[in-house]
Amino acid sequence: MAHPSQLGFQDAASPVMEELLHFHDHALMIVFLISTLVLYIIVAMVSTKLTNKFILDSQEIEIIWTLLPAIILILIALPSLRILYLMDEINDPHLTIKAMGHQWYWSYEYTDYEDLGFDSYMIPTQDLTPGQFRLLETDHRMVIPVESPIRVLVSAEDVLHSWAVPSLGVKMDAVPGRLNQVAFITSRTGVFYGQCSEICGANHSFMPIVVEAVPLEHFENWSSLMLQDA
Repeated sequence: MAHPSQLGFQDAASPVMEELLHFHDHALMIVFLISTLVLYIIVAMVSTKLTNKFILDSQEIEIIWTLLPAIILILIALPSLRILYLMDEINDPHLTIKAMGHQWYWSYEYTDYEDLGFDSYMIPTQDLTPGQFRLLETDHRMVIPVESPIRVLVSAEDVLHSWAVPSLGVKMDAVPGRLNQVAFITSRTGVFYGQCSEICGANHSFMPIVVEAVPLEHFENWSSLMLQDA
């Protein structure tokens, strides 16, 4: 999860997020090289008194500064399109969960089970135990099996919300009357935090998302206990 004074992204917990981090570094390096070249040209033009008559009117220079940006854009666009298609790919999910946004909490329904669902409310600050995070902990976590394809169907009951977990590379708008879907695979066990990322009213900041990835055996035990309680 994020920590104070952090400059970069959160550590990736899914293959898609790893790809996004690599693409970010790739694009940032291109921007850095372009900025360095432009700064050098500006400094050179301002500081020198010499004038090159071949640069003032040169067909070759115009060809270069037309083709070079086009090539750079292609180098950025191709990896970007690849990741976009990867993010939309949903191959035989092992588990489907419906996440419904409300003012101001989330409800989860495990559609592969007959009666497994619960509401997830933020734990108030005064009720937190040592080690829990303010504004991020919930009374019920969305538990999933690790290294399994998960599909989340996202919708809303009242106003626009957005189901987002940065470390998983997931962000999907929750629109009333519309069912959006997003898929991901967690590459390691852990607890991953997110928040509603669409301004949805007075308590927009108080409807966190907590995803807990556990081994398959632990998930089966958890689901059995939840079904018994239901």
